[in-house]
Order: sequence, then structure tokens, then C-alpha cells
Amino acid sequence: MNTGDLRALLTALTSLPERRRREVRIPLAVATAVMSVKEDVLSSNRPVNVSLAGCSGAPQLTKWQPTSDVVPDSFPTDYPKPPPHNPPKPAPNRAERLYSLRQRVLTCTTCPHLVATRNNVVFGVGNPEAELMFVGEAPGADEDIQGEPFVGAAGKLLTKIIEAMALNREKVYIANVLKCRPDMPPGSSGNRPPRRDEMASCLPHLLEQIRIIAPKCIVALGSTAVCGLFGLSEIKMSVARGKWKLLDLDIGDQGSVPVMVTYHPAYLLRNQTLSEKRKVWDDMLAVLNHLGHPITERQRSFFLSPGR
Repeated sequence: MNTGDLRALLTALTSLPERRRREVRIPLAVATAVMSVKEDVLSSNRPVNVSLAGCSGAPQLTKWQPTSDVVPDSFPTDYPKPPPHNPPKPAPNRAERLYSLRQRVLTCTTCPHLVATRNNVVFGVGNPEAELMFVGEAPGADEDIQGEPFVGAAGKLLTKIIEAMALNREKVYIANVLKCRPDMPPGSSGNRPPRRDEMASCLPHLLEQIRIIAPKCIVALGSTAVCGLFGLSEIKMSVARGKWKLLDLDIGDQGSVPVMVTYHPAYLLRNQTLSEKRKVWDDMLAVLNHLGHPITERQRSFFLSPGR
């Protein structure tokens, strides 16, 4: 409030009747006292004490503005501090977790004989958040060179099967139990199935992949993949094929992941009868049904014998 405002207030108060002036005794005294203070003091930055003359028992009023005259050290500096803590970091997403796992697997030397002969560690490929995961046994020669699973003749057939399901390789995830190509005797060609001990050494990597991706179901391709995934010594595909098995894992709310057992695509390359192809396709229809994907009439009719 400037001096002009104070003068106006004082004029208004002094024009009141006697009774009303008594009712506003303190405001009138305040205005009178402040008006007695020189304007240069009012505009200064120093604290100014104003005495309320005639106001018995009235408190002392102070006009205060922070200036260089106020010593900063007079302010409190001992504010309470929170206890030491490490704020939680956001949980890395599935792609980041898979990348971290991949970096560890690429430098794995658990099996020295495989390290000595491999060209690439074949970690896996596909969507880190896939509903569906395909698991084979081990990389072959083509996979070892390219560093990607199922890229040879059997891999091309698997791609056709996936596309017939109205999916593609980018929507699913493909991996093997063993991440390195099994070594071959010098001078020999082809591929050999992985041994139980080799798969057992590499299985923790695959199980960690499954935990990260948390698929709704898995397709195990061939008897060797099934044995490696479940730690079995042997399995009869004629009995196990087309049936669901449960892989016990701690994945979110899931206590286990359903696994559909079916033939390896390489088996179909050797046995190209319509009936064998239909068996595998029936397994894929069961997978689509489990995932809740729509199945067209055309899909239902694939690989059926004429007249069926």
C-alpha cells in the first residue's frame, strides 16, 4: 500500500461519526502511525517498526522485505534428508532381456569341442513377445554358417507351415535346444543329432529364453527336441506326436507352458505322403485353436485325401 492509499484511508476514517471512529480505533491508529513515517523509509529495504499510538495492548507491526542486510546464515540449513535409497529401475522389456541373454550365450564355452568347430552360435530369431515358439534340436551346417535357426531345406518347409497358419517368422520365435552345431568327425559331412549331455548343458539358455518370451504355447519339432526340452532319454513319436505336454516353468501367472509334439520338418522331407503332412497340419490346427486364432475352412481342408 503506497502513501496515497494511506492518505485516502485516513481521510475516509476521520470523516466517520464519533461512534464509528471508536469502532475502527485500531485501523485509524494504524493509518495515522504509518502516515507519520517518511516516504523514503517506506520505500527502503529495511525493516520498519510502526508504533500503534493510542492502541493499548496492540501488537507491534513490522514491515519486512528480504535484503542484503538479512544474513542468509540465519535461515535453517538442517532440513531432514531422506535415508539412502536406490530407486527401482524400470524392468527391462523382453527384447532387452533377450539381447542381454544373447550376449552371454554368444561367448559360452561350456562345450569346448563345439566351440572349436562352430562358426556361429545360433541363438534364436523372431518376435520377443511371440505367442508361439518353435523349438528344434540343433543347428545344421546352413544354420551354423548364417547364425540363424531353420534356414536350410527343413527351415524353408517350416516357414511354409508357419505361413499356412496365417503367421510369419517375424510373429513367432524359433530356437533350438542346442545353440551350436554338433561337431562332425574329420572328413565327414552332414549333421549328427546332439547328445544328451550337450543338450543338458545348453538347456538353461533355452529355458531362460522361454521365461523371457513367455509364449502361450511351444511346438517341439521332432523326438530329439522333445527329449532335450524335457530331459528324456527317448520318446516314441508315434505315441507322443499330436499330444500336449506341459513344461513346468515359473512364468508370470503360468505354472507351465503347453508343448505340442510334432514331427521335425526334415521328417516330412523324407516322408512326403499326404497322410504324414496332414498329421503335422492337424497338430498346427490344434495350436491355432489353443491360441484362439480363427481357422478358415480352407485351412481345415489342407492335405486331406480326395473324398474327405
